[in-house]
Amino acid sequence: MKQLLFVIIISSILLSCKRKDTFMPRNISKVETETILQDSLLSIRAIDILKDGSLAFAANNNAFGLYNPLKKSWLISKQEFDSLNLQFRAIGHTSNDFFMLSIDTPALLFKTGDSGEMELVYKEEGPGVFYDALNFWNDQEGIAIGDSVNGCLSIIITRDGGSTWNKIPCEDLPKAEEGEGAFAASNTNIKIIGDKTWVATTAGNVHYSENKGHTWEVFKTPIVQEKATEGIYSIDFYDTLHGFAIGGDYTNPDDTYSNKILTEDGGKTWYVVAKNKTPGYRSCVQYVPNRNGKELIALGFKGIDFSNDGGYNWRHISDEGFYTLRFLNDTVAYASGNGRISKLIFRQ
Repeated sequence: MKQLLFVIIISSILLSCKRKDTFMPRNISKVETETILQDSLLSIRAIDILKDGSLAFAANNNAFGLYNPLKKSWLISKQEFDSLNLQFRAIGHTSNDFFMLSIDTPALLFKTGDSGEMELVYKEEGPGVFYDALNFWNDQEGIAIGDSVNGCLSIIITRDGGSTWNKIPCEDLPKAEEGEGAFAASNTNIKIIGDKTWVATTAGNVHYSENKGHTWEVFKTPIVQEKATEGIYSIDFYDTLHGFAIGGDYTNPDDTYSNKILTEDGGKTWYVVAKNKTPGYRSCVQYVPNRNGKELIALGFKGIDFSNDGGYNWRHISDEGFYTLRFLNDTVAYASGNGRISKLIFRQ
């Protein structure tokens, strides 16, 4: 009798654990959109949620700003430098500072200064200079990447909280393919988890560092890359093994041929999924947080799509066009695009 009771108790415990571990993907079918900033003169490709929950952006026309979600108010400024019309498509932050990086030459990297004004911490000019994305490993160490110059990707790194940035010499980096760079479309070319870093390029390559940018190797992917407008536009990882990347051709956005790829071994090998199935070109893909790596959102100027099986199948859930998004939680995100920033709420 005691033995039977013991078996029943153990079975109940195991069943209870199994129920707790069971994950049920959602069937997101619609998106509620609330515009929180509208300005027809702005093209906004870089947004970031700061430590206190506020939302930062930087855009074209020298503009950058900060949104207070509690007060529902904006502080918007313009960063002047000589008479240049600056376009910011890469931003990042530490616990204490906000950073924004302009495209083209001269490349200008600004951080919040002690005076409250933005201060210039890095400048680079010359043929081919064009920076695309920015991210941080921690409060002291960060990375920005740009198109290839002199045979390698442009990679600058800070180890002192962003006060100084140094460019990695080409002899310490893998050789770039002809014309290889990154698409400055959504500031999602760089993904960081712990010390590991993945950089997605126009050539369909993933440049990988396991030690915060000290050494690098390159993994080739099967994403479509037959024209200069094709390649990887956005990459994300849910953990150190499971990642997803999306691209296509923005000049032919309905083409769905080999534009979605995933990895299950940390980026060493990739394979095409949902070949010849929607979505087509998208500029940003992000895993939904705390959803076991099963749920993803991809968006671009042709709309928003959702997957609940790790990216193998997708559902088109909105025609609203955006360039990039960042999740606040597993239901709410901010997205930006041409002339606006919106709050998105995903519903079943």
